[in-house]
Amino acid sequence: MNYNVSADDLKNCLEKIEFDNGKFFHHGKVRDSFVLDENRRAIVVSDRVSAFDFILGTIPFKGQVLNQLAAWWFKKLDDIQVPHHLLSVPHPNISVVKNVTPLPVEIIVRAYVTGTTTTSSWYAYQNNNRSICGIEMPEGMKKNEILPTPIVTPTTKPEVGHDRNISKAEILEEGLVTPEVYEKVEAYALKMFAHGQAVAAKQGLILVDTKYEMGLTPEGELLVIDEVHTPDSSRYWVAASYQEKLKSGEEPEGLDKEFVRRMVVEAGYDVDNASQDPKDFMTDEIRLAAAKKYLELYERMTATTIDLTKLANPQADIVKVLEAL
Repeated sequence: MNYNVSADDLKNCLEKIEFDNGKFFHHGKVRDSFVLDENRRAIVVSDRVSAFDFILGTIPFKGQVLNQLAAWWFKKLDDIQVPHHLLSVPHPNISVVKNVTPLPVEIIVRAYVTGTTTTSSWYAYQNNNRSICGIEMPEGMKKNEILPTPIVTPTTKPEVGHDRNISKAEILEEGLVTPEVYEKVEAYALKMFAHGQAVAAKQGLILVDTKYEMGLTPEGELLVIDEVHTPDSSRYWVAASYQEKLKSGEEPEGLDKEFVRRMVVEAGYDVDNASQDPKDFMTDEIRLAAAKKYLELYERMTATTIDLTKLANPQADIVKVLEAL
């Protein structure tokens, strides 16, 4: 479907939701989280987009696409017996989830050598002697080639500053996660990734890499949280054109947030220049192109279309839903 996304849609983006339920709330890079009671919280997914550890601005329809696609994937985790935090989706922008304590690390599973940031596998391949998170990648690889087997590469989750790659040994040495929990974290991550690759392949897509977040309930149960296999947390390539692009040395045709990163870099942002702010390079043209990418991925993955007339961002409606929870 050719989605008609126009400049008018740039004016209706959900940048931030204002809702005071008298309890703890947290404004993250993309999600605003509100505690409802001791067992539940509501997560509002905004249209904000982050890259290079900065908020770049907003993308039309992104919040609803992200929230609904995450819910679609969470339900698929039930098929492979991986527990998650999702309870319900009472509004296109809202997910009601279980309260958990997030682990202080994120888990990234990578199947290809690629990327543009300093934490990417391609950066590590070029600059860190082919080593990432204590894992040495094979010699003689070129950018965007598949690895012999998917690798698990954790990163830290700092409140301030950039994520940093960290090895399993360092996680255990620093006591960030217990050995028992970490073994389950890796097992869940690899199980989800294999399932995600299989589902994506049926839709003509390659799940290249992805980020998982997990947390512990008060009872100590490990749950998958945040989002799963969305274009914000995952990299997708179009399978039909991948080999041709690889042979010609071109970047694969992508349907994910990497498109935003690449366009911002092409617009002049230097990732190694600390004096530059990437949001200064985030043009309206990039925002509209990214909106179409998000919508296209949702349709391609779920085999369903989205009626944009039902995806306006009325903040008042969102607040009413939150008040009723």
